[in-house]
Order: sequence, then structure tokens, then C-alpha cells
Amino acid sequence: MPRTRLTVTVLLTALLAVTGAVPGGRAQQADPSPPAQAVPAGTAPQPSPPDTGPEVGPDVAPDVAPEASAEQSSLTLVRRSEKDGKDRRIVIVKTGTDDTTGVFALCQPLPDDPEGAPTLAVFSETGAGGVQITIDKNVIRVPLAVVTQNAPKDGQDGSDGRVEASAGSGRFLEREEVPPDTTDRLTRCEVQATPRPAPDTVIVTQGRTELRGQKLLYDSADGVARIDGPIKFTRRSDTDPLTGQSDRIEVSVDDEKTTLVGNVVFNSAGGRISRAARVEYDDTRNVARLYGTAAQPAESVQGGDTLRAGVIVYDLDRNEVYAMKAEGGTITGEFTDSDPAPGSPAPTNPAPVSPGPVSPALPARP
Repeated sequence: MPRTRLTVTVLLTALLAVTGAVPGGRAQQADPSPPAQAVPAGTAPQPSPPDTGPEVGPDVAPDVAPEASAEQSSLTLVRRSEKDGKDRRIVIVKTGTDDTTGVFALCQPLPDDPEGAPTLAVFSETGAGGVQITIDKNVIRVPLAVVTQNAPKDGQDGSDGRVEASAGSGRFLEREEVPPDTTDRLTRCEVQATPRPAPDTVIVTQGRTELRGQKLLYDSADGVARIDGPIKFTRRSDTDPLTGQSDRIEVSVDDEKTTLVGNVVFNSAGGRISRAARVEYDDTRNVARLYGTAAQPAESVQGGDTLRAGVIVYDLDRNEVYAMKAEGGTITGEFTDSDPAPGSPAPTNPAPVSPGPVSPALPARP
């Protein structure tokens, strides 16, 4: 039987606002509480009805951001954008309600920590739902997340911080496992997080699209969540599903943009192959914008047709591409009405499609 740990029955947002420290430096494991109440520490836990929502399997990802049920532990980072002054939220949820499949631990500042020290939280979950992190349009599923929440600024409701997520596990330490001279905050709180980054373990869902990477790092310094690759990409479709890859993903919280970065390749079941240095991707609008560089121009090829441009707009549902000329760039293409006859030469020199400083969007024949 696991030994009893210090527990409190409070809503996490209330816990994060509490000043002071846990006696003896022990982490708090928050018991669930109804979202409309904040129960003072020391109040006996009240039973909650079981979650009756749909089960999320390892290959089934939700199309909408999850909401924490009464049994789940959650934490919210609040980022106030310097661009428009709006608050944007990053929500972290431990989906499992059985403590045998993972832990939630909250480590508040200790008495000898400097003023304004952050609160640390460890989420781990080996169940199918994992730990879910919602950033903009993306729902991200991982086994382990370590969250640092900064102390709130004056007059601000909530605060920003840092998230590190990957495969791995978390556990509570026995007192005898804690070295008396340790300076590590989590160890002093008798919690251990062991990250084990591995390919395909950070699962990002946006609409019908799923992307898989191996490590996520979000930092309030720039408000960008970076997911290391190699990234594998799939988009469900009854008519023309897509697969692909990239080096990494960047999610800008302020700009609300998801970008695939580095050696991006899309392969459609209909035979279109598209490449770019980076791609701004929005499944909710069914569009991807491919951006090229001098070394790696944006390019889309289907059959004998090739389109190259500074920017290519890809209609994901219709499997059509449209060219837009970037400033100082060109649009070129090679187009054939049919497959060349045997023995006839294939086109070798791309012909410029549109001169001049700006060109309208030009459809490439599907």
C-alpha cells in the first residue's frame, strides 16, 4: 500500500494563489474539487461522480480542446501578449483519475526560496489520454510535463511560465531518498520527474491533422512552443489524405500560428508532392501556406506540372495550389497537358509565369 501523502482539496487556481509553503517541503497532490468552489486546505475531500466522457485511445485524438473534469488535475498558464494586450491561455490537464497510472504534484515556494520564486508542477500519466496540453488550436498529448509557473505580476490574473514535455514518468520520493543537502526544488518537495524524449511520443492534434514529435518546450520569454522532430504528419480525408514530415514545429501563442519548420514535405494520396522551408498550417481553415527560400524554394509537383514560388497557398480539402510572388521573388512553372509521348523530351527550363513586382494568385492545374 502506498503511504499517505499530504493532500489538500482545493482548485488548482486557488492553490497557486496561496502564499506560504508546504510543511517540510513536501509536494501537494491536489484532490479534485468542483470547478465552482475553492475548498480551504484541510477540508475533507468530497466524492465526485466518475467521468463519463468518451475514452481517448492512443490513436484517437480529440478535435477540440479538453476540459478538466471534477476528478482531473489541471493548471493554466496565462500569457498577456505584448502585441495586442490580450490574455491567451495554455491549459495542462492530467486526464487519468487513478493515481496508479501517474502523479500530479504541486511544489510551492519553500521558506528559504527567494521572493517571487515560481511554483513547480509535475504531471505524468501512462493512461491512453496522457497529459493534455492545449495551445491555441493544438491539443498535445504527452506522458510527462513539468510546468514552471511564474509568480503573478501586480494586478494580473494568472501568470505565464515554462512547459517541458516528453515521454517519461514522474513519482513521489520516500523521505529517505531525499539527500539532506539537495538544492533541487522538486527533490526537496519529494518529487521526481524523469524525461525520456523519444520519437512519436509528443502527439499534436489540430482538427483532422495529427503530428508526432519527441519533445516540447514552451517558454514565456518569447511565447513560442517548439516541438523537436523528426516530425511525422498525417491528415485524415475520405478523398485525398496527406502525409508528410518536417524538422520541427513552432506554435506562436501571441500570433496564434502553427508553423512546420525545416525540410517540410507533404505527400497527397492523389500524387501531389509539395516542399518548402517552412509552412504555416491551419487545419481549421483547410489551408497551408508554403514559404520558400533561395536555397529551398516552395514547390508543388503533380504529374507533369510543377509550380515554384516564394509563397504557395495549398487548399488542403481541394488538393489545389495557388502561387503568390514574394517581394523580390519569381514564379515559375512547368506544365504539360498530358504525359509526353515515348521518346519525346521532357521540359527542362521552367518558364516564368508572371513578371512584375506583384502577381495575383495563380491556380496550378490539379
